[in-house]
Amino acid sequence: MQQRLEEALARVADESVEVVCAGRTDTGVHASGQVVHFDTRSERNSRGWLLGANSNLPDDINVTWAQPVDDEFHARFSAIARRYQYRILNRLERSSLHRNRAWWVYETLDAAAMHAAAQRLLGKHDFSAFRAAGCQASTAVREMTSIAVIRDGDWLTLDVTANAFLQHMVRNMVGTLAAIGLGKQDIDWASDVLTSRDRKAGGIAAPPYGLTLISVDYPSSFEIPDAVNYGLSAAGC
Repeated sequence: MQQRLEEALARVADESVEVVCAGRTDTGVHASGQVVHFDTRSERNSRGWLLGANSNLPDDINVTWAQPVDDEFHARFSAIARRYQYRILNRLERSSLHRNRAWWVYETLDAAAMHAAAQRLLGKHDFSAFRAAGCQASTAVREMTSIAVIRDGDWLTLDVTANAFLQHMVRNMVGTLAAIGLGKQDIDWASDVLTSRDRKAGGIAAPPYGLTLISVDYPSSFEIPDAVNYGLSAAGC
């Protein structure tokens, strides 16, 4: 996605463009509220950037707003919170329509047990047990401010917000919570995994295609549009 966006913006700017994403995602992960910034010498109005970029982007990527920001803004380092959702289709039959948008689990999941276990992860912790082996973050300490597992019919949604996330962190948490939801582990196991700081102590990594970056929050002084109504929709950045 990043390369495609840079190529599209370069056509509008008539010069090479390098974008900075608020958060990088694995291949197969989606984003409905991604934010990027870039520097350019070209002068275009917001409508020009928006229409110009979209006319040069593939159908699975679109820009929904563009505006100038001051030099202090940084898409990644100015962010104060990020929100992700992970969707699970929990029924006997798979879905052809949602095959690239949700993890299909045919065995019954106990959403209430998963939610209760997820609360053990709230707060500021060392999340080494949920980071990828190749994660390059300088520290595994993150502060998770909200997390919930909600069932709506056949669908389960993990909704989680933190100041930042480690590589594979949400997917690894989902895999651990799913083991609890299937009755293979008890609720307190989530705490045991967290305090172990050992990735091998937890569950599998859930597939990437069930995960979506929903929004990125910034200080109000930057006047960044609300991600509920705006955002960059893409399949991985």
